[in-house]
Amino acid sequence: MKLKKVSALGLSVVMALALAGCGSTGSSTNSASNASGTSNDKKTVKIGIIQLVEHPALDAAREGFLETLKANGYEEGKNLTVDYKNGQNDQSTLNSIAQKFAADKPDLVLAIATSSAQAMATASKDIPILITAVTDPVTSKLANSLEKPGMNVTGTNDMNPAKEQFELLKKLVPNAKKVGVIYNGGEINSQVQVKLAKEIAAGMGMEIVEATVTGSADVMQATESLVNKVDAVYIPTDNTVVSAADAVLKVTDQAKIPVIAGESSVVDKGGLGTIGINYKKLGQQTGEMALKVLKGAKPADMPIESQKEYDTVINKTNAALLGITIPDDLKSAKMVETKK
Repeated sequence: MKLKKVSALGLSVVMALALAGCGSTGSSTNSASNASGTSNDKKTVKIGIIQLVEHPALDAAREGFLETLKANGYEEGKNLTVDYKNGQNDQSTLNSIAQKFAADKPDLVLAIATSSAQAMATASKDIPILITAVTDPVTSKLANSLEKPGMNVTGTNDMNPAKEQFELLKKLVPNAKKVGVIYNGGEINSQVQVKLAKEIAAGMGMEIVEATVTGSADVMQATESLVNKVDAVYIPTDNTVVSAADAVLKVTDQAKIPVIAGESSVVDKGGLGTIGINYKKLGQQTGEMALKVLKGAKPADMPIESQKEYDTVINKTNAALLGITIPDDLKSAKMVETKK
């Protein structure tokens, strides 16, 4: 009788251990499931975003990037943590943000605009860095070449179709001879664009008149210094000037001076027109590259990409204000109106 009881007890212990084993397996599976994220089986990812300053173009690039991640299963609050920092157009602030990200070691960092990318690339040589809204990554010393970056940095550049933009200027303002350019002399991306603009303008019989600024507070005064000297104003994708575009347009509208912009956010605010980068699409393109990095691709081996299609945008309100007739071959362009 005692033997039977012992046997029964032994059997109970064996069954309990077996059940415990099953429970352990289930727990392990659940842990693996949790580690891989949500039901879409994506692992939990942490990214940092360092952005030079807030303005519509850079904001659109960030939004496009995150939209692409979400469309491919990485969603904030579920399996994606985003640490977004704005540098307020201050290099020391950018450096501090970059040092923080270097210490935190996220899975990757999105660096928006040249100064942000430079700060992040200086702070970390191993964290994958995806750049966007960087005009010339090679001149900025972020890559050995566009085809083979050779470092921990890849992404997209926003080199402008400057020739097409000046051709647009000529179509809309045929008699333009002198073109004012407002830019931050300390921004490498702007230096590159202004040099290119001078070459293109000279080949088209136009002269560039420069006005440089060091911060957004200087932009209105710089514009005022130009309006009595030029027939039109060209704004490259200069982050300082674009963030203060309202100040430029206030002066140029009063003086009836047309503004051709490097990108469409300035046209939406009241500039005359652009053939330029769609920054939301550029951000989405960068997001596609980030997905490859998250799957194990090495930035050093990934060519830095350019946008292949540009948007032609004309502001009808500004054209009417300036008395400019839109040529027939531009009437298929995207037409916008200034919202007051």
